[in-house]
Amino acid sequence: MKILEILYVLSAILLAVYGYNSLVLAWLRVARYKPTPIKQFGEIHNWPYVTVQLPVYNERYVIERLIEAVGNLHYPRHRLHIQVLDDSTDITSDIIAQAVKYQRSKGLDIDHVQRLNRSGYKGGALEFGLELAKGDFIAIFDADFLPSPDFLEQIMPYYHDNSKIGCTQARWGHINREASWLTRAQANGIDGHFIIEQSVRSQKQLFLNFNGTAGVWRKACIEDAGGWHHDTLTEDLDLSYRAQLKGWQILYIPHVVAPAELPIHINALKRQQFRWAKGSIQTAQKLLMDLWRSSNSLVKKIEATIHLTHYIVHPLMLFNFIISLPLISIRSPLLWILPIFLISAIGPILMYWVAMGEEGQTKLERVKNLVMLLVLGMGLSLNNSLAVFEALLRKQSAFLRTPKFNIQGKNTTIKINEYMLPRDPFVWIEIIFAVYAIGLLIYVMTQGVWSIVVWLVLYASGYTYIASLNLRQAQGANE
Repeated sequence: MKILEILYVLSAILLAVYGYNSLVLAWLRVARYKPTPIKQFGEIHNWPYVTVQLPVYNERYVIERLIEAVGNLHYPRHRLHIQVLDDSTDITSDIIAQAVKYQRSKGLDIDHVQRLNRSGYKGGALEFGLELAKGDFIAIFDADFLPSPDFLEQIMPYYHDNSKIGCTQARWGHINREASWLTRAQANGIDGHFIIEQSVRSQKQLFLNFNGTAGVWRKACIEDAGGWHHDTLTEDLDLSYRAQLKGWQILYIPHVVAPAELPIHINALKRQQFRWAKGSIQTAQKLLMDLWRSSNSLVKKIEATIHLTHYIVHPLMLFNFIISLPLISIRSPLLWILPIFLISAIGPILMYWVAMGEEGQTKLERVKNLVMLLVLGMGLSLNNSLAVFEALLRKQSAFLRTPKFNIQGKNTTIKINEYMLPRDPFVWIEIIFAVYAIGLLIYVMTQGVWSIVVWLVLYASGYTYIASLNLRQAQGANE
């Protein structure tokens, strides 16, 4: 048991580090943050040449609306070039061909770019398109995004007088936030990332990341950083760090918002989270040594390390959860460590509380949404832990897209479901963990160990919620 106790203490300390980091970011956002100034070009005649890249793979339900949105961009036509980077293997390619033909008839310079294979997946498509790009700046939108007509007009002025800026990132919006509890929880989680983490890191000139879409790169920056790589599942995070290690800056612009569709099915969300978790750890494995050899300050290196490895909290939480029973059964004196972990958990809670407040939510709304976000986070810990383990074991896997269905508002009806994902066989393990959590909860209550009751309630609720959604939605039910 001594080994378990030592590992328990170490994991609790590591969790505290990540928790207190969230607390610091939340404090900086509340106490030290200054709004990003809004810039405008004014009367100019030499607009930067922009290529807009739309990487697509089997997006029959959303690609037409994206091409239409890009066609409506308010930007000089002679300085705008569109690339639809189409790796599709279904009817999506025919839809793209018709949409491209229509936009060309309106005078838009738009290319339908297809490759012989999906080598490198999204990163490979972006790399291929970059060689054909006419613009000095590269805007990127995933298929489920809907940029506003003035998106480029709002973004491009930030490059006008600062040659060090290599990338600008807009904030993500949500066209189906109110579709379900699942989408609301996702929206609040993403808002916390942008409102707190991205805002503070950008303003304090810490390392931050391009989020893969709804942003603009300086082409020279991409090339100087070594171009798009596809040896991780997060090519966006990888390029972001390589560019910043080269001395380029990434600027987050919070008032520019690009709305997108949130996954409405749990298996789609789990797939997305798995990719993000595994890719983040892969990027950490690839670049941490370069980071620590760089001339950046110690504070920047520490914050960047926490940023790159933050998904490690999931296996740490899972480990603490699993070994709680043996530690409680032997009445380990080291259980006093748990309050330290619980105090550190205030960090993420406060971070999301502040972000929800920025969104204008009432205190009651924040409490309800925060509970749901915590339940979802606990429930995803098993899925994300597996992703981290695969990355640590250097197991390679394909880039699996997150299916989109053109869902807006509160509508979650899917009439045609070619892109529906089958039931995840992992659901049975989640059910086992839910039963374990419920049994452990009953046991600790009978033993009077009240300090971890709330924690176990969240775990039991999380695994039960994730598993029940998996079973229901696989049968065709909509959340």
